[in-house]
Amino acid sequence: MSTDVLVDTNSSRQNTTTAETKGELLPSAAQHAWLIRGLSQPGGKLPLFDETGQRVSPRTIQSSIDRGWAEPWFANPTKPDWLVCKLTDLGRSALRRR
Repeated sequence: MSTDVLVDTNSSRQNTTTAETKGELLPSAAQHAWLIRGLSQPGGKLPLFDETGQRVSPRTIQSSIDRGWAEPWFANPTKPDWLVCKLTDLGRSALRRR
């Protein structure tokens, strides 16, 4: 009787994200539209709402954080589920590459 062992040879999601960040990965249109607004704000603060008053998609925010283009800035005491972020230096570089 033999015992088969399955081994996951794929990199973890975190390692993949790190590799992508160091590469030439570019922001999507939604990420770009959100990130670019931080260039004109004090400290690179990123908006919670888009130009039409709609809340920025949490997926856009989280994927930008995962790639190192944005980082959480501070907790919002009145809306703890809203993530207040700021643009990072890596985010500025990604915007220049696009």
